[in-house]
Amino acid sequence: MYSDIKNHNIALYNLVFRPKKVYNNRNPFERRDIYLRKIRENMDRDREEKTAAFNSITLDRLEEHLFFFHKMFDIVRLVNPVNKTVIDYRNGNTDEIDEICYDYWKRGEICDNCISVRAYLANKFFMKLEQTGEAIMVVTAIPLEGTHKPAVLELLKNATDMMMIGNGIYSEGRMVRNLIADLNELIVKDDLTGVYNRRYVNERLPGDIAKAAMEKVHITVIFVDIDNLKEINDTYGHVNGDKAIVNVADAILQSIRTDRDWVARYGGDEFLISLYNATKEDAYKVIERIRSRIAELEPEGEPSVTVSLGIYTMQDTLLTAQELIELADQKLYEAKQSGKNQTAD
Repeated sequence: MYSDIKNHNIALYNLVFRPKKVYNNRNPFERRDIYLRKIRENMDRDREEKTAAFNSITLDRLEEHLFFFHKMFDIVRLVNPVNKTVIDYRNGNTDEIDEICYDYWKRGEICDNCISVRAYLANKFFMKLEQTGEAIMVVTAIPLEGTHKPAVLELLKNATDMMMIGNGIYSEGRMVRNLIADLNELIVKDDLTGVYNRRYVNERLPGDIAKAAMEKVHITVIFVDIDNLKEINDTYGHVNGDKAIVNVADAILQSIRTDRDWVARYGGDEFLISLYNATKEDAYKVIERIRSRIAELEPEGEPSVTVSLGIYTMQDTLLTAQELIELADQKLYEAKQSGKNQTAD
């Protein structure tokens, strides 16, 4: 399948960029636009074909087509996108093994743009480009039905020799890898602040909760709300309002452990912080640092900013991501009801 797409794309390239008479009167930009449009059409058609083929995948159907998948793809595996583990499938039975799914990429951390958890949540297949070493991989994630635990089929294909950038086909170089990193980051990052976005919360928090449950450690969620953002926007303009949002985001980033904690912009003036293996007491220390950093980052002559915060720690009772978010949000509501610049736990 992929070799057919590659050959067809090369033919399109030769047709458009090494034109016959029909293209002689077109300038290079017009030829480029034609080429890119055709490539997009090919990708859309390929996606439609895969959607039809993978509309309803069950373990029985997977077993029937396993040999076919191994012929088409370099790696075929089942993963639990919530626990981030690889699933062993034999004789109709599934067992999670002691292998972390993201270890394959050799980066030592969870993938920011995890399409497997997205496929599981949306119940449809997703594709992305990823890199490992010098190889560029096309990753397809397809949710499975009828399993007692979350299960997603991952199909990985080495596409290094098929990448087309600029005026030719390149099998190596930093340009493609940097582009992939930028695209994957763009999907889960907030444009204004550079912190993660709400999509990332939905995809990352369930995995953190599962990991915390298995390791028997605490996980604490903090909701942060800018108290007077509307007043700043109305009085000083939206440019200053945006500055206030960015300053709060920077203050949070400077106050958490970047190797295990993370922050996302949850709404216009709200942020969600996830603190891994952190108690309520640890959370209060983070809050003290956040308030101090906000004061330090506040430029002279600009409106002062205060925040209200709600804290909830998962410790003795297991909670879903949605339950943990709702409980922390309820604490934020209590803090707002008590007045500005308050914290509730």
